[in-house]
Amino acid sequence: MTKKILCSIAAVAFAASVSAQARVGIKGGFNLSNISNANDGTSDNANMLPSWNAGVIADFPLSPILSLQPGVFYSTKGSKIERGNSSDVDYLKTTTNPSYIEIPVNFVGKIPLGADGSNKFFAGVGPYAAFGVAGKNKYTFSSGATKVTGESNIKWDDDTPFNTGDPNQGYDKYKRFDWGGNLMAGFEFGNVQVAAQYGLGFAKIVSGEDDGRNDKSKNRVLSFSVAYLFGGK
Repeated sequence: MTKKILCSIAAVAFAASVSAQARVGIKGGFNLSNISNANDGTSDNANMLPSWNAGVIADFPLSPILSLQPGVFYSTKGSKIERGNSSDVDYLKTTTNPSYIEIPVNFVGKIPLGADGSNKFFAGVGPYAAFGVAGKNKYTFSSGATKVTGESNIKWDDDTPFNTGDPNQGYDKYKRFDWGGNLMAGFEFGNVQVAAQYGLGFAKIVSGEDDGRNDKSKNRVLSFSVAYLFGGK
Protein backbone atom coordinates (compact mmCIF):
# COMPACT_ATOMS: atom_id res chain seq x y z
CA MET A 1 0.00 0.00 0.00
CA THR A 2 2.80 2.41 0.91
CA LYS A 3 4.54 1.75 -2.42
CA LYS A 4 1.30 2.45 -4.30
CA ILE A 5 0.83 5.73 -2.44
CA LEU A 6 4.42 6.79 -3.14
CA CYS A 7 4.07 5.91 -6.82
CA SER A 8 0.82 7.88 -7.04
CA ILE A 9 2.45 10.90 -5.41
CA ALA A 10 5.39 10.64 -7.80
CA ALA A 11 3.06 10.42 -10.82
CA VAL A 12 1.09 13.48 -9.70
CA ALA A 13 4.30 15.40 -9.06
CA PHE A 14 5.61 14.50 -12.52
CA ALA A 15 2.34 15.54 -14.20
CA ALA A 16 2.37 18.84 -12.30
CA SER A 17 5.99 19.44 -13.32
CA VAL A 18 5.21 18.77 -16.99
CA SER A 19 2.16 21.04 -16.82
CA ALA A 20 4.19 23.82 -15.25
CA GLN A 21 6.84 23.63 -17.96
CA ALA A 22 4.42 23.23 -20.88
CA ARG A 23 4.51 26.06 -23.40
CA VAL A 24 2.25 27.20 -26.22
CA GLY A 25 3.21 29.51 -29.03
CA ILE A 26 2.86 30.71 -32.59
CA LYS A 27 4.79 29.40 -35.57
CA GLY A 28 5.05 30.33 -39.20
CA GLY A 29 7.31 29.99 -42.18
CA PHE A 30 8.08 29.30 -45.80
CA ASN A 31 7.28 26.14 -47.77
CA LEU A 32 8.91 24.73 -50.86
CA SER A 33 6.16 22.35 -51.89
CA ASN A 34 5.97 19.71 -54.58
CA ILE A 35 3.90 16.72 -55.66
CA SER A 36 5.58 13.42 -56.52
CA ASN A 37 5.52 12.57 -60.22
CA ALA A 38 7.63 9.41 -60.42
CA ASN A 39 6.83 5.81 -59.53
CA ASP A 40 9.46 5.83 -56.75
CA GLY A 41 7.80 8.79 -55.01
CA THR A 42 10.33 11.42 -56.10
CA SER A 43 9.55 14.73 -57.76
CA ASP A 44 11.23 17.16 -60.14
CA ASN A 45 12.89 20.01 -58.22
CA ALA A 46 12.00 22.38 -61.07
CA ASN A 47 8.35 21.92 -60.09
CA MET A 48 8.78 23.30 -56.55
CA LEU A 49 6.21 25.93 -55.64
CA PRO A 50 6.87 28.60 -52.95
CA SER A 51 4.10 28.58 -50.35
CA TRP A 52 3.68 29.22 -46.62
CA ASN A 53 2.46 27.91 -43.27
CA ALA A 54 1.22 29.52 -40.05
CA GLY A 55 -0.37 28.26 -36.85
CA VAL A 56 0.01 27.41 -33.19
CA ILE A 57 2.08 24.77 -31.41
CA ALA A 58 2.50 23.40 -27.91
CA ASP A 59 5.59 21.95 -26.27
CA PHE A 60 5.01 19.35 -23.54
CA PRO A 61 8.23 18.11 -21.85
CA LEU A 62 8.14 14.34 -21.36
CA SER A 63 11.66 14.24 -19.90
CA PRO A 64 14.62 16.63 -19.66
CA ILE A 65 15.57 15.78 -23.27
CA LEU A 66 12.26 14.78 -24.92
CA SER A 67 9.15 16.81 -25.73
CA LEU A 68 5.83 16.22 -27.45
CA GLN A 69 4.97 18.99 -29.92
CA PRO A 70 1.45 18.95 -31.39
CA GLY A 71 0.18 21.83 -33.50
CA VAL A 72 -2.54 23.16 -35.79
CA PHE A 73 -1.50 24.93 -39.00
CA TYR A 74 -2.87 26.48 -42.15
CA SER A 75 -0.46 25.22 -44.80
CA THR A 76 -0.42 25.86 -48.55
CA LYS A 77 1.14 23.22 -50.79
CA GLY A 78 1.20 22.20 -54.44
CA SER A 79 3.53 22.31 -57.44
CA LYS A 80 4.08 23.96 -60.80
CA ILE A 81 4.90 23.01 -64.38
CA GLU A 82 6.77 25.55 -66.49
CA ARG A 83 7.92 25.25 -70.09
CA GLY A 84 10.18 28.03 -71.40
CA ASN A 85 10.57 31.58 -70.06
CA SER A 86 7.84 34.17 -69.71
CA SER A 87 9.55 36.28 -72.42
CA ASP A 88 9.58 33.41 -74.95
CA VAL A 89 7.23 33.22 -77.91
CA ASP A 90 5.98 29.85 -76.67
CA TYR A 91 5.49 29.63 -72.92
CA LEU A 92 3.42 27.50 -70.55
CA LYS A 93 3.04 27.66 -66.79
CA THR A 94 0.49 25.88 -64.62
CA THR A 95 0.31 25.84 -60.82
CA THR A 96 -1.81 23.95 -58.36
CA ASN A 97 -1.93 25.35 -54.81
CA PRO A 98 -4.13 23.38 -52.39
CA SER A 99 -4.48 24.66 -48.82
CA TYR A 100 -4.87 22.43 -45.78
CA ILE A 101 -5.61 22.55 -42.08
CA GLU A 102 -2.77 20.37 -40.84
CA ILE A 103 -2.28 18.74 -37.44
CA PRO A 104 1.24 17.42 -36.77
CA VAL A 105 2.27 15.51 -33.62
CA ASN A 106 6.07 15.44 -33.37
CA PHE A 107 8.29 13.79 -30.78
CA VAL A 108 11.27 16.10 -30.34
CA GLY A 109 14.60 15.22 -28.74
CA LYS A 110 16.66 18.14 -27.39
CA ILE A 111 20.40 18.39 -26.71
CA PRO A 112 21.47 21.31 -24.45
CA LEU A 113 24.24 23.54 -25.77
CA GLY A 114 26.51 25.77 -23.72
CA ALA A 115 27.11 26.01 -19.99
CA ASP A 116 23.60 26.99 -18.90
CA GLY A 117 21.76 24.75 -21.38
CA SER A 118 19.30 27.48 -22.39
CA ASN A 119 20.15 26.93 -26.06
CA LYS A 120 19.42 23.54 -27.57
CA PHE A 121 19.74 21.56 -30.76
CA PHE A 122 16.65 19.48 -31.46
CA ALA A 123 15.47 16.86 -33.91
CA GLY A 124 12.05 15.29 -34.21
CA VAL A 125 9.79 12.90 -36.03
CA GLY A 126 6.07 12.33 -36.08
CA PRO A 127 2.87 11.91 -38.11
CA TYR A 128 0.54 14.54 -39.50
CA ALA A 129 -3.07 14.58 -40.67
CA ALA A 130 -4.42 17.26 -43.00
CA PHE A 131 -7.82 18.36 -44.31
CA GLY A 132 -8.14 20.27 -47.59
CA VAL A 133 -10.10 23.52 -47.31
CA ALA A 134 -9.22 25.77 -50.27
CA GLY A 135 -6.85 26.37 -53.17
CA LYS A 136 -6.57 27.40 -56.80
CA ASN A 137 -5.31 26.06 -60.11
CA LYS A 138 -3.77 28.72 -62.40
CA TYR A 139 -2.43 28.66 -65.93
CA THR A 140 -0.64 30.94 -68.40
CA PHE A 141 -0.16 30.00 -72.05
CA SER A 142 1.57 32.05 -74.74
CA SER A 143 2.04 31.20 -78.42
CA GLY A 144 3.03 33.93 -80.82
CA ALA A 145 0.79 36.94 -80.25
CA THR A 146 -1.72 34.86 -78.28
CA LYS A 147 -1.65 34.83 -74.49
CA VAL A 148 -4.23 33.12 -72.32
CA THR A 149 -4.41 33.18 -68.52
CA GLY A 150 -6.95 31.81 -66.11
CA GLU A 151 -7.65 30.22 -62.76
CA SER A 152 -10.19 28.02 -61.03
CA ASN A 153 -10.93 26.91 -57.50
CA ILE A 154 -9.71 23.44 -56.57
CA LYS A 155 -12.50 20.88 -56.40
CA TRP A 156 -12.43 18.58 -53.39
CA ASP A 157 -13.63 15.02 -53.16
CA ASP A 158 -15.93 14.14 -50.26
CA ASP A 159 -13.61 11.38 -49.11
CA THR A 160 -12.89 10.42 -45.55
CA PRO A 161 -10.45 7.81 -44.19
CA PHE A 162 -13.45 5.49 -43.70
CA ASN A 163 -15.28 6.04 -47.00
CA THR A 164 -14.05 3.98 -49.96
CA GLY A 165 -17.25 4.13 -52.02
CA ASP A 166 -17.46 7.87 -52.54
CA PRO A 167 -19.66 8.63 -55.60
CA ASN A 168 -18.08 12.11 -55.85
CA GLN A 169 -14.68 10.84 -56.99
CA GLY A 170 -13.14 12.29 -60.13
CA TYR A 171 -9.74 12.91 -61.66
CA ASP A 172 -10.46 16.66 -61.77
CA LYS A 173 -10.67 16.70 -57.95
CA TYR A 174 -8.34 16.31 -54.99
CA LYS A 175 -8.90 14.05 -52.03
CA ARG A 176 -9.74 16.17 -49.05
CA PHE A 177 -7.95 14.00 -46.46
CA ASP A 178 -4.14 13.72 -46.47
CA TRP A 179 -1.71 12.18 -44.02
CA GLY A 180 2.01 11.51 -43.75
CA GLY A 181 5.12 11.92 -41.64
CA ASN A 182 7.51 14.71 -40.67
CA LEU A 183 11.26 14.87 -40.08
CA MET A 184 12.55 18.05 -38.44
CA ALA A 185 15.67 19.62 -36.95
CA GLY A 186 16.60 23.01 -35.58
CA PHE A 187 17.82 25.16 -32.74
CA GLU A 188 16.06 26.55 -29.67
CA PHE A 189 17.20 29.87 -28.21
CA GLY A 190 15.21 30.34 -25.01
CA ASN A 191 11.62 30.77 -26.20
CA VAL A 192 12.50 30.97 -29.90
CA GLN A 193 12.78 27.94 -32.18
CA VAL A 194 14.20 27.97 -35.72
CA ALA A 195 13.58 24.76 -37.65
CA ALA A 196 13.67 22.98 -41.00
CA GLN A 197 11.15 20.23 -41.67
CA TYR A 198 10.40 17.77 -44.45
CA GLY A 199 6.84 16.53 -44.80
CA LEU A 200 6.38 13.25 -46.68
CA GLY A 201 2.79 12.58 -47.74
CA PHE A 202 1.70 8.93 -47.67
CA ALA A 203 -1.69 9.38 -49.36
CA LYS A 204 -2.32 10.10 -53.03
CA ILE A 205 -4.06 13.44 -53.32
CA VAL A 206 -5.67 12.87 -56.73
CA SER A 207 -9.27 11.74 -56.32
CA GLY A 208 -10.00 8.35 -57.83
CA GLU A 209 -6.32 7.35 -57.94
CA ASP A 210 -6.04 3.77 -56.69
CA ASP A 211 -2.92 2.42 -58.45
CA GLY A 212 -0.75 0.96 -55.70
CA ARG A 213 2.13 0.22 -58.08
CA ASN A 214 3.54 3.75 -57.82
CA ASP A 215 3.96 6.65 -55.39
CA LYS A 216 2.84 9.43 -57.70
CA SER A 217 0.61 12.35 -56.67
CA LYS A 218 1.75 12.64 -53.05
CA ASN A 219 2.60 15.84 -51.19
CA ARG A 220 6.28 16.64 -50.59
CA VAL A 221 7.01 19.79 -48.55
CA LEU A 222 10.29 21.29 -47.32
CA SER A 223 9.56 23.96 -44.67
CA PHE A 224 11.61 26.60 -42.88
CA SER A 225 9.93 28.15 -39.85
CA VAL A 226 10.30 30.29 -36.74
CA ALA A 227 8.30 29.78 -33.55
CA TYR A 228 7.89 31.74 -30.33
CA LEU A 229 6.81 29.80 -27.25
CA PHE A 230 5.19 31.59 -24.33
CA GLY A 231 5.83 30.56 -20.74
CA GLY A 232 8.26 28.04 -19.33
CA LYS A 233 11.88 28.77 -18.54
